[in-house]
Amino acid sequence: MGVHRPPDGSLRPPPWWSLKTLLRLLLPGAAVLGIATCGGRPVEEEPRPATPTPSDTTAQEPIIEVDSLVARDTIGAVREEPVPALPPEPPTPPAKVRVCAGGDVVLGTNLDTAWASRVASRLGRPVPALPEPDSLLAPLGPLVADADIVLLNVEGAIGEGPAPQKCRRGSRNCYAFRQPVAVATALTRLTDSAAVVGNLANNHALDAGRDGFAATQGHLGDAGVFVTGVDTLATVVVSGRGDSVAFLGFSTAQAGPDPRDLAAVSRHIGRVAERHDYVVVTMHMGAEGASAQRTANVTETYLGENRGNPVAFARTAVEAGASVVIGHGPHVMRASEWWGDALVLYSLGNLLTYGPFSMSEPNNRGAVACVTLGGGGRVEHAVLRSTYQRPPGIVAPDPTGRAAWLVDSLSQLDFPGTAARWVGEARVGRRR
Repeated sequence: MGVHRPPDGSLRPPPWWSLKTLLRLLLPGAAVLGIATCGGRPVEEEPRPATPTPSDTTAQEPIIEVDSLVARDTIGAVREEPVPALPPEPPTPPAKVRVCAGGDVVLGTNLDTAWASRVASRLGRPVPALPEPDSLLAPLGPLVADADIVLLNVEGAIGEGPAPQKCRRGSRNCYAFRQPVAVATALTRLTDSAAVVGNLANNHALDAGRDGFAATQGHLGDAGVFVTGVDTLATVVVSGRGDSVAFLGFSTAQAGPDPRDLAAVSRHIGRVAERHDYVVVTMHMGAEGASAQRTANVTETYLGENRGNPVAFARTAVEAGASVVIGHGPHVMRASEWWGDALVLYSLGNLLTYGPFSMSEPNNRGAVACVTLGGGGRVEHAVLRSTYQRPPGIVAPDPTGRAAWLVDSLSQLDFPGTAARWVGEARVGRRR
């Protein structure tokens, strides 16, 4: 698909409604969301089937009460006009590295399995507290099949045996997660060929204490999972083509470098960017729940805690040399934006959270973001693959693309000048 040339001679993408009309003429019945712009090329979308209905969306001890989606039907109607057909887009040149990332991942907890009997009573069927991790991860395999590297936020410890008590008896805002040792090797079997990076910079990595934190690193390392978010040293993965991709994880919790110290953030990322081809930064910060879907350039708080300013952090990271910034922690999808040639995704929500988590809208929405990186660390192409969960944390691809719709609408609301636009199966155009 080409671009319209205005009278001043500059190149600008055609208005999104022009492609929408063209697609309706060529593909009757196709649902058109918009056009991926912010300097990118227009892209076509595919038809979307009807929304699946999860069998149960009632949450057990939800993280936060959920009434309805805050960002629903936020994009108004745009007047359509006929436009001439445009020549087809030239093929996208192959990128050097493809990184696929997801948000929070918890494959059960062996620190407290009482939740399973309560959920089983509510659902009217048996609910295993600790199912085989491979079976839980299996639906995600096709979503990362084209990745060179997969990045996941490992939300909780990994291990067995005694552990210190984290939560006081009767607490309703405290959760402790420790996954079985088998989870570590299951993560490596998620993909046949890609390297797997597990981020431990989050507020549940220390749920089994300092010894449990060390054990988690050991189990992941023994299984062949690269670990990031433990300190300010980059975790480096060399792709099959010989490119070095450096990962750095930050969190406002005790585990991981502090994203609130922006001078230190700039220094750490800048040092890494000088030495490696690509830098991918992941952040676990921000408020939580349905009321936290919006993203503003302010310091966020949750339960009295300073959860940092995700916008200030992300832009500092990009200006220091990051190609991509991946967010998680709010348990909901958030906006995305282009900052220069870098792509920022402020939260990818809950990808696979098996156990005592809220599965009500919008906490049941997640996504896998796959980003291809080219010369100079530039984002050449990206796709957002929507997922959803049904109790007690069974994940599946979402053919309706609801998570991508949320990200697209929230991006326009929160970052009207720099929004990354997602369409179709949720492709975003190449940034120039």
